[in-house]
Amino acid sequence: MRPPVAFIVYCVHIHTYIYILFTMKSSNDLSGCTIYTRGIMTKAVTGSRDRRSQAAQALLALVPTRVGRSVVFNRVNKEDSGDKMVLVVNGVLQEDVPTDSRSLYVSHPVYRETAAQLHSMPAKLVGPVGLLYVQQREMAATLPHDKNVSILGSDDMTTCIIVVVRHSGSGAAALAHLDGAGTEDAAAAMVQRVTELAIGFPEGRLELQLVGAAFHKQPVEIDLTLCCVGELNTTVRAGIHWPVIYGIGLNVKTGEIFPATFPDKGPDQPLRCARQLTGGQQVLDVYDCTLGLLRIGPFNYDPLRGVDLWLAQSDQFILQHLSTSPEVELPHFVSQVRATLKYIQDNQFPAVTVFRDNRPHYYRRDEATGVWQPIRY
Repeated sequence: MRPPVAFIVYCVHIHTYIYILFTMKSSNDLSGCTIYTRGIMTKAVTGSRDRRSQAAQALLALVPTRVGRSVVFNRVNKEDSGDKMVLVVNGVLQEDVPTDSRSLYVSHPVYRETAAQLHSMPAKLVGPVGLLYVQQREMAATLPHDKNVSILGSDDMTTCIIVVVRHSGSGAAALAHLDGAGTEDAAAAMVQRVTELAIGFPEGRLELQLVGAAFHKQPVEIDLTLCCVGELNTTVRAGIHWPVIYGIGLNVKTGEIFPATFPDKGPDQPLRCARQLTGGQQVLDVYDCTLGLLRIGPFNYDPLRGVDLWLAQSDQFILQHLSTSPEVELPHFVSQVRATLKYIQDNQFPAVTVFRDNRPHYYRRDEATGVWQPIRY
């Protein structure tokens, strides 16, 4: 019998590690695993367990911004005025941030109305021309006159959040796809980036739009214009809670937000996914709108022990154990995870094999085709 083997696997969509300790019976047998989530032991994995994996149940229970179908907002110490976000709801300054999304919706029904308007829009199929796709744990910011980017967008959102911060005077906007890792730093970076881009333009206000979960406090006045989170982005089918909207596009010229899907997710997708699958916590700013350059890396990650074993598992096993919401994932989830695992297998030390000169991968929009092309910068 082989000795017990320990794996640390970073779960897609959420800021949590799964610790899996098991005795290896064969090269593709993981039954009998004991799963630890943030050090908390859950049930042993067996072939007869409920359709939702025990790991996913534990992970969903530990998401810090959700309580049932509601979303809990970050509490602010009233005495710490320097760290307090001044929230404008329906045109009125709020002395206190609402405790959760349900309280917000009860006090301000307008958010139900704006969410319903968003739901009523048919999802647009957005092609690569003019698109800057933002992966999970990434952000990007630009201005309306950017000739390279007309749409900022992201999708594949089940237990994540898509956040848009926009300046009403300049139209400067930032979009991020967040899952709980690095959220507070990302929130600060988005506000700072939009504020910097708005310098020299007419005065305006910062607007915040949320689809999915919740946003961290920031020491600025910010106008919550759309809050489609928690119960407002949930529908129940056959007893299962499904997201109503999986993806969002932002027209940077007009400021319009719309449901969207993105078949083309931009260059270096397996590399970008590998960073968060292996535990990269930082939310990276991937675009320089001044130069018109998409910038990936450089970054490194530790080798993923057992990647060969993961690749040998069935699609159902990968779905059940590497998703926080296996019942509602989109059809391409498993193939995307497999492509990412294969990339990690082939590039265990990206600082050596991918970023050989410790320089980012740069891409510029090709004027003829409209797609991102690699350049040497």
